Amino acid sequence: MTIFVTCNLSARTVFLFNIITVLVLVTYLVDLEKKIANAKDSSEHDSSLLNNQVNGALLSNSFSSQNLTVFYNRVPKTGSTSFVGLAYDLCSKNKFKVLHVNVSKNAHTMSLPDQLRFARNLSQWDLKQPSFYHGHVAYLDFSKFGSSSPLFINIIRQPLDRMVSYYYFLRYGDDFRPHLIRKKQGNKTSFDDCVKEGQAECDPNNLWLQVPFFCGHHADCWIPGSSWAFEQAKNNLVKNYLLVGVTEKMEEFVAVLEATIPNLFKGALKLYRKGSKSHLRKTNMKIPPKAETIARFRNSTVWQLENEFYEFALRQFEYVKSRTLKPDLSDKGQQFFYEKIRPK
Repeated sequence: MTIFVTCNLSARTVFLFNIITVLVLVTYLVDLEKKIANAKDSSEHDSSLLNNQVNGALLSNSFSSQNLTVFYNRVPKTGSTSFVGLAYDLCSKNKFKVLHVNVSKNAHTMSLPDQLRFARNLSQWDLKQPSFYHGHVAYLDFSKFGSSSPLFINIIRQPLDRMVSYYYFLRYGDDFRPHLIRKKQGNKTSFDDCVKEGQAECDPNNLWLQVPFFCGHHADCWIPGSSWAFEQAKNNLVKNYLLVGVTEKMEEFVAVLEATIPNLFKGALKLYRKGSKSHLRKTNMKIPPKAETIARFRNSTVWQLENEFYEFALRQFEYVKSRTLKPDLSDKGQQFFYEKIRPK
């Protein structure tokens, strides 16, 4: 009896051992199949990448659509309405959101609580990404609030031309909203006469706008003729802006953006060249200033700094354009590659 039980137990043990062995083998084989499948997928992925490479460097310059945010803190009267019109026409096709940042009373700076709210909102509002924000707001340092920064872009204009355009815009309006009555409607004083009479509206200090827009929210940014603000603006333009164009070269600006961020701007150049968006907002009447008027402005520190900032931005843009575009404004494509990769 005892021997029978022992033998019976031994048989059960062998049976259980066999079952466990089979289970282990099945588990191993399943795991092996998964590894083979993953290796195959990885190989296909690598092959796909190689098909999009030139000597080992990826051709694609697309940003992740998960977190792509562009902020155009547009300077007034620089052609910004025409450019924004392109974004609104492209947003459905290219699948991104366009949002206008409207600051109360047309202020160009935000209160400190609003700065914090805006920085956190813009960087964390995932439902509105990829996105293109635009508004007449001075540069904002997002790192100050512990938030990731958007890609800043902007357009500036020859400073006196911008000021003259705005002067006549307040009197005669534009073709964008022709029936809207502006606050200086009916005032027919020319810009030259305004300067000659020493009126406050055409004081050279009123040129001080593009420098502070790039300088930011510091109090000294808005002191006309501040050399500190001028240096800060140049520093921000180089370090914190993806691209800054000029009104006089809007077409080239659009072409560089399309080459750089195709996620948002694919088709922008073609749309711009159609003409419907190239001059969306044009002042109804504008009289060029006389030579003596221009001479008065050139003697002011504000004009000198604003003009130097414009020339600085123009040089930088021309350099970026020359490295990015062919003469016909098409994309030069990738101009770097990897080599001597070790170990193989």
